[in-house]
Amino acid sequence: MTCGTTCDPLVFARSYPGLGNAMEGVQRRLSAIVCADVAGYSRLMGQDESGTLAALRAHREELWRPKVIEHGGRIAGSAGDSLLTEFPSVVAAVRCAVEIQGAMRERNAAVPQKRHMLLRIGVNVGEVLVEDETIYGDEVNVAARLQEIAAPGGVCISDRVHDDVRDRLEAAFTDGGEPQLKNIARPVRIWRWSPTGSSAPSLPAAAEPPPPLPDLPSIAVLPFANLSGDPEQAYFADGMAEDITTALSRFPALFVIARNSSFTYRGRAVDVRQVGRELGVRYVLEGSVRKAGRRVRVAGQLIEASSGNHLWAEQYDGDLGDIFALQDRITEAVAGAIAPSIVRAEIERARRSRPRSFDAYDLRLRALPLLHELTRESNARALDLYEQAIQADPTFVPALIGASSCWGQRREEAWAPAAEALSQSLAYAQRALRLDPNNADTLARVAVVTTLGRGYGLTRAGLDEAVAMVSRAVTLNPNSASALRDSGWVHVLAAEPETAILHLERALRLSPKDLANYFTWNALVRALLQVGRDQDAIIAAQTALQYAPNATVGWIGLAGAQALAGRLHEARAAATRLLELQPAFRIGEVRTVYERINPATHFRLLDGLCLAGLPE
Repeated sequence: MTCGTTCDPLVFARSYPGLGNAMEGVQRRLSAIVCADVAGYSRLMGQDESGTLAALRAHREELWRPKVIEHGGRIAGSAGDSLLTEFPSVVAAVRCAVEIQGAMRERNAAVPQKRHMLLRIGVNVGEVLVEDETIYGDEVNVAARLQEIAAPGGVCISDRVHDDVRDRLEAAFTDGGEPQLKNIARPVRIWRWSPTGSSAPSLPAAAEPPPPLPDLPSIAVLPFANLSGDPEQAYFADGMAEDITTALSRFPALFVIARNSSFTYRGRAVDVRQVGRELGVRYVLEGSVRKAGRRVRVAGQLIEASSGNHLWAEQYDGDLGDIFALQDRITEAVAGAIAPSIVRAEIERARRSRPRSFDAYDLRLRALPLLHELTRESNARALDLYEQAIQADPTFVPALIGASSCWGQRREEAWAPAAEALSQSLAYAQRALRLDPNNADTLARVAVVTTLGRGYGLTRAGLDEAVAMVSRAVTLNPNSASALRDSGWVHVLAAEPETAILHLERALRLSPKDLANYFTWNALVRALLQVGRDQDAIIAAQTALQYAPNATVGWIGLAGAQALAGRLHEARAAATRLLELQPAFRIGEVRTVYERINPATHFRLLDGLCLAGLPE
């Protein structure tokens, strides 16, 4: 339920004679506010969307609206399954609420129990603000919070309302104490009414249990709130939430609730814990849109539904001159940031949980941080966990990709013979691709391994095929930092540095805290050297080594970049550290890979390694 809702000024004039002139600026008046919504509406929509919408429309037109008018009130707003009404009389407001609940009980008796539509109603009284066609204020917020804690089929009123009606209505109310109302600082004593006389704010026995959490991390993107005071911006807020939902759904490692379900919360003040229970999701994304002149600000926050903890929050500003370009840019940024944020949260959740159930998903979560520790021992533990995950579920694509990455790391760090490591890496990647040929991350991984495999004569696949694969991967999911990272490497090997830099910088922007960013920065070193940006390449190499100080691939890039920039003393120091980590390193091995992959291209990195004094 929003704190401000549009209203029809003609209806307002008819309902309140004497106040019929058009209002200028902000006005205040004393009103009784009634907020109502349907309990378990998302569950009902999931069972029968068209039937639920038809029933809602019938209840609204045949019962709710006539009752409000009968008691001298007016409907101030009706978004989704919610209703906001305003009355000049507190007694009339409560009588209307009680009569509606009684009539709803009779109407529900004619349908199967699982299809019962139960209202929660909250009533408050106080001064409201009126500006143009909007009513809002703290007392409206209190009414909305009372509605949220009302029992399905019941009415919850504030103490001020109870003082006005307790001797004037036959309805009996039970003292509900002073619960803490969300975002309401002052204490509010509440009173409850129910058709059975019970004050318990629980769901009826017939209510179905909430859906179970899926195996994958699950998220619902709620409709973004339009805080602009401009109804015309509502389409922008809705479009933002829809586009982010679509973008997130491209990540196969996420379970994303469809728009039709998450948009049932449109226009309602909701508790994310309730959303998590009703939709069966672990994470909820909330957002808002605020317009000021030609500028617009979009804010988003990712919340863990079970605890209410905020995991990520950001805001984006832009100009309305090209509103669709702005929408696309923000969608890309939010979707790209949310996916790795969820992965980090899931890793922490797995660390906190007791290892009582080592299913494929949890095993993969435990392997991920080990893979990025970049030591021989952590690599061995990660591979063992990935293989256990594959044994538990041979079709679990993320585990196959993880095992492929482990073998790729063994090749880079010379922890296994190059031919064996590439063969194993390629086998796991191709197995994943057969299971899910439209997985962007899998396509990109196969392209990288295939390209490097060609350098060792393990496959005849051409470079053009690898470029086509990463291009398709980025098209399938343009917000996947992993696919963009692998695409950058392939374009480096294809001597297409401009595209490589574009994709690698985008990957870093989408996922600035990614555990695998040492790999992204190292690819960027190679691309920057190809275009002669040696100083920038040094900075990129130094950044990569901050992520992984013992990764030989980082010292290779730093030594080469410093030598090409004329910093020979520093380059030779980097070369010395490289040989300490990998005594068997030879330039010829790197040259063999590069020249077999793309014999027509001269790679400047090889010149830099020679200048750094590394053995041929």
